[in-house]
Amino acid sequence: MKKVLILLLLAGFSSYGRDITPTAKRLSRHIRFLASDKMKGRGTGSPENEKAAAYIARHFKKYGLKPLGTDGYYQAFTAKVRRVVVPDSLRPARNVIGFLDNGAENTIVIGAHYDHLGTGNQGSSLAENPQGQIHNGADDNASGVAGLLELARYFSGNDVKESYNFLFMAFGAEELGLIGSRYFLLNPTLPLAKMNFMICMDMIGRYNPERGVGIGGYGTGDRWPEIFQNLNASVKYFTDRPGNGGSDNAAFYAKRIPVLFFHTGGHPDYHKPTDDADKIDYQAEEGILKLEIQVIENALKQPKLVFTPVQ
Repeated sequence: MKKVLILLLLAGFSSYGRDITPTAKRLSRHIRFLASDKMKGRGTGSPENEKAAAYIARHFKKYGLKPLGTDGYYQAFTAKVRRVVVPDSLRPARNVIGFLDNGAENTIVIGAHYDHLGTGNQGSSLAENPQGQIHNGADDNASGVAGLLELARYFSGNDVKESYNFLFMAFGAEELGLIGSRYFLLNPTLPLAKMNFMICMDMIGRYNPERGVGIGGYGTGDRWPEIFQNLNASVKYFTDRPGNGGSDNAAFYAKRIPVLFFHTGGHPDYHKPTDDADKIDYQAEEGILKLEIQVIENALKQPKLVFTPVQ
C-alpha cells in the first residue's frame, strides 16, 4: 500500500486517486469566472469585488483550509482611492486568508491580489477613455488568483504533512497601492516572525517563450540558490535579485521577509479593457505553477530562510 501511495503522489494524484496537480482546464475555469464581464472588473468596494472574495473563500473552505481572517476567511479594512477624485473615495475591502496547519513552527505564505480596475473609475487605467469600460483584468490578476487556488488545492490535497504550514492569501485593493497586503502586515493574523518566505503571483498568464517567466526576489533569502538547483521546467524562466517592487511582495520585503515574485511581463493590454480571458496562455500557466511547486518542495527540505537585503 505504501508503494502505491508513493507512486500516486509522484504522478500528481492523492491517495484517493484525485488529480491534484494544476491543470490548464481548471485555470481557465477560474480565470473565465473572475474576468467575465459579469464581474465588471472587480473594482475595490464593488459588489463584484465581494463576489470574487466569496468565490475564493468558497474554494478555501472546499480545500479544508482553516479560516485565519478576523471574520472567518475575511479580514476587512478600508481602502482609499487617491489617484482620481471620486465621491466614494473610501471603499470597504477585505483580504481572504486560509491556513493549512501542518503543526509546523514556521509558515510559507502564498499570495495574489484579486482586485482590478472595475469600470475605469478608480484611476490607473491606460485606456484613452476608461470611464464606463469594464477592465476584466484576466492577466492582472485573475491569473494569479487562479494560481493561488491551484496551489492551495495541491498542497491541501497531497496527503503529505509538510515541514512548514501554508498561509494562502488573496489581497484586496492592491491596485490602490498594495493596501491589502500592507494592512495585513500591520495587523497580522499570524506572527510575522513565523513566516519563512512569501511567494507572490501577479500577471502570470501572458507567457512569452522568448522572455520566459521572471522570478524576482532571488537575492532576498540566503538559500534561494540551493532551492533553485535541479529544477525541471516546461517553461523558460530567469531570476532577478530585487524583491522590493512589482506587487504585494514589496510589502513583505519591507518587513524583512524573503520573497519570490512570479511575473510573465508587460503587454499592450496592461490596465486596459482588452485584458481578457481568451488571451491567457493556460498551458504555459500550468507549467509555471508546476515550476513553483518544485521550488516550494525544494524549500520544504531546507531550514527557515534568512532574509538578505538587496543593495
